[in-house]
Amino acid sequence: MSGHLDELDRKILVELQADASQSLDEIARKVGSSKTPVWNRIRRMREQGVILRQTAILDAESLGLEACFFVLIRTSEHEAEWQRKFLEVLQARPEVLEAHRLAGDIDYILKVRVKNARAYDTFYQALIAEVKIHNVTALLSMEEIKSTTVLPV
Repeated sequence: MSGHLDELDRKILVELQADASQSLDEIARKVGSSKTPVWNRIRRMREQGVILRQTAILDAESLGLEACFFVLIRTSEHEAEWQRKFLEVLQARPEVLEAHRLAGDIDYILKVRVKNARAYDTFYQALIAEVKIHNVTALLSMEEIKSTTVLPV
């Protein structure tokens, strides 16, 4: 899809990533276009799946979610039924912000946001009660150095 995006599309995407609540007039002014072409391009990029959705980015610490854990998971299970159950469990857990299947020694990595270590333990106990996991290692993030949702377009 990136081959179909021109410079104006990319400028629009930069503006939407910076603040999707901007008016069409503001975006058009910043990218050097007018409102109707900007709207048409946004609509087209939504239809093509370039723009997936618009959301609000919240401050986790302001909401009392002060602990961020990266959870490394190794499993001895690789059957389709286990994977289906594991993915179902992850989808149902709001603490899991990201989940990635990896190549290498670790099978999965999760980004988990919770109130504190006790809340992480509650999450962990629920996870291992629902799905068989060979080994879990939790790493507490001491400081978030960079976090962004902005893609380099």
